Amino acid sequence: MADPKTRAQLGGGMTATDAWLRKHRLIYTEATRHPFVLTIRDGTVNLSAFRTWLEQECEFLRSFAAFVGSALVKAWKESDDRADEEVILGSLASLSDELAWFKKEALKRDINLTEIIPQKATAGYSRFLESLMRPEVEYTVAITALWGIEAVYHESFAYCLEEGNKTPLELREGCERWGNEGFGKYCNRLKEIADRRLEMGSGEVCKKAEVGLLRVLEYEVGFWNMLCPHPHRTAPLVGGF
Repeated sequence: MADPKTRAQLGGGMTATDAWLRKHRLIYTEATRHPFVLTIRDGTVNLSAFRTWLEQECEFLRSFAAFVGSALVKAWKESDDRADEEVILGSLASLSDELAWFKKEALKRDINLTEIIPQKATAGYSRFLESLMRPEVEYTVAITALWGIEAVYHESFAYCLEEGNKTPLELREGCERWGNEGFGKYCNRLKEIADRRLEMGSGEVCKKAEVGLLRVLEYEVGFWNMLCPHPHRTAPLVGGF
């Protein structure tokens, strides 16, 4: 079971992930309200930056798909609830459709997907995901990271669809892929799984999961910075994999 400190965070109905989002609100806000996201919402986005996002996201998708596959293997081996596998399988299935969408968008913009060179932020994020695939990394750590990755995209792009947005019509389809209600429900399901596992986990595993979430947020900010530099510097993280 979780150590007393972690269990204290759950007091008053607050889950571990809720406590971490409150504790690390600054960097979570940096990730979900980054200037690049804001330029999409207010309609001032540089379309060349959006093109770069398409290229780098398509490259990142390869490592992300491998990571999700490894999370499925960890769920098969370690999960206390077989329903977890169904949730992760659904994610894998949606990635095929996601890749098809990227290919369609690339064709519209004359992007040759075989010639994309990953930028430093993309390569670093991919290496981090690869580190999470190692057999010794616990399922709880991996599923918490997966939730963090998906939650950032949902909250970022849902914001671009909220009332008052000026998101360009040609970008709305992309925003709707991650900002829709169905994707939000999927993110909530991942959050529930992560919280269940964290409540069961040891203090050491919970600490690893928190560090993993922080690294996800740091890499998300770095990925956005590649497209639209952020004026603030994210504090370095302690720990790692």
